[in-house]
Amino acid sequence: MTHSVSQVLYRAYFEIPEQRCLSLLFSRQPDQHLSYAELVLGAAAYAEALARTGIQPGEVVIIIFNHGAELVFSFLGAVLRGAIPSIMPFLTEKLSPENYRASLKSLFEITAPAAVITYPEFLEEVQSASSNSSVRAILGSDQVQPLSGIDWQALPGLKRSPDEVVLLQHSSGTTGLQKGVALAHQAVFNQLESYTAALQINQQDIVVSWLPLYHDMGLIAGFLLPILCRIPLVLMSPFDWVRAPYKLLQAIFEYRGTLTWLPNFAYNFCAQKIRERDLESVNLSSLRAVINCSEPMYLQSHQLFLERFQGYQLKPSALATCYAMAENVFAVTQGGIDRPVTIDWIQGRDLLSNQVATPTEQRSQGAVPMVSAGQPIEGVEVRVLNSQGQVLPERQIGEIALRSHCMLTGYYHRPDLTEKAFLDGWYLTGDLGYMAGGELYITGRKKDLIIIGGKNVYPQDLERLAGEVDGVHPGRVVAFGVFNPETGTEEVVIVAELDPEQFALAGASDQIAGEIRRRVTQGSDIALRYVHLVERNWLLKTSSGKIARASNREKYLQEIGAAQS
Repeated sequence: MTHSVSQVLYRAYFEIPEQRCLSLLFSRQPDQHLSYAELVLGAAAYAEALARTGIQPGEVVIIIFNHGAELVFSFLGAVLRGAIPSIMPFLTEKLSPENYRASLKSLFEITAPAAVITYPEFLEEVQSASSNSSVRAILGSDQVQPLSGIDWQALPGLKRSPDEVVLLQHSSGTTGLQKGVALAHQAVFNQLESYTAALQINQQDIVVSWLPLYHDMGLIAGFLLPILCRIPLVLMSPFDWVRAPYKLLQAIFEYRGTLTWLPNFAYNFCAQKIRERDLESVNLSSLRAVINCSEPMYLQSHQLFLERFQGYQLKPSALATCYAMAENVFAVTQGGIDRPVTIDWIQGRDLLSNQVATPTEQRSQGAVPMVSAGQPIEGVEVRVLNSQGQVLPERQIGEIALRSHCMLTGYYHRPDLTEKAFLDGWYLTGDLGYMAGGELYITGRKKDLIIIGGKNVYPQDLERLAGEVDGVHPGRVVAFGVFNPETGTEEVVIVAELDPEQFALAGASDQIAGEIRRRVTQGSDIALRYVHLVERNWLLKTSSGKIARASNREKYLQEIGAAQS
């Protein structure tokens, strides 16, 4: 059955107008609860404002808001108008103003939006970036008038066909702006149908999320899935979560949440940062799935999270995994729902040296645990290819390719990138991994490969070895290659953040650096020479919380060059 998002909102407005669909949580004000009638009415007000400014169906609308009702109203309002919404991160202290403005200008050039919706106080910033662009209207939220009723005949979004583009997502970058992924209505609904089946969604489910809506995990799993599938959603600000991660667990307890998604670093972050006093009376027994997604997954992180919160009735069976990407709307695979997540113990040296995942005993020397991302969801096919595009057998590591019924329409206004991304109808993800027993395992990113003497080295494996050293802050390690003109090949550099007490302790840095060299050299074929130890918060991350290898490499080279000059 085909749909448009507007038609689903229309039916919800008339069929379940009083049903609560969204609870917005704030740090310094009461929770805000919205019914479907209130949600659609708020969205229709933004659709009407866009119509007044002359925005037509099929035109792109950039949305720049922090967490709150304006964000969800404006996004769905653009959909009701038949326009194509695209959420951009708001400028915060975490982002470089110069880089942000450059990304905004680049976005305007590539995407050619017709309108921007933002706060009144941010209008000047947008006007500066939008000069000489296609933007015809810059709409402040104060220009949107509340509605008492909806003129459905004036909402062309209801007439959009299933194969027309409904939204743009942007892949991760320093401000979340790289390639605009254009997704059709039908692709979104195909994804939701397959993914809700994989998750075994039922009417007792409640999603609790802190994820930003400008990334696919937040927008799809943490917003559109519950809203369009009539599952209650509890949504908090990502900035509130970073400042006080215990609030996520409190919200899960208060609202009896059953599903939540976390990137791997969040498992460590919650386990390390949440104090006992903030969990009084908290009970996590309602959770049936805590889904690890969006970055490399580690068994140690799962164990740390479970050990920390099992005393609060977190069930071991709740730990789940997912491999996802914006180009497939969201989920490619899902694991841990109907049975425990599979852990594949393999020989570490074979992984590093031969790109083969050789099974081994858990207790054998050099054994490495690989966390399964699960099986492909319905309608999604996955294969692993070598550098010539040939399909590899099980346990051979290569590039992951997929073909599905929820694939992107294309990279918006970038036919060159769209054509380059496909091989004989299969989308080339740029991720590396292997299949075993029908399940997918992710080993790294193709673009992050370090090539030493013709040998491929995966930085994630070296980061894992370095991260096992005492004193290194969990999850705050990056490995990359730097070309050595004398040897004519790359050499590995590892940059690691130390815990504050270790950084301040005399002689500790030398000892930790030596142990990192020893661990990496023993656990791989790499004779590691360059270890750079830094204080907390030195490493740069993307807006989705991932370590930005290229940016950290550039920062390292700038610092080392400055120190040597």
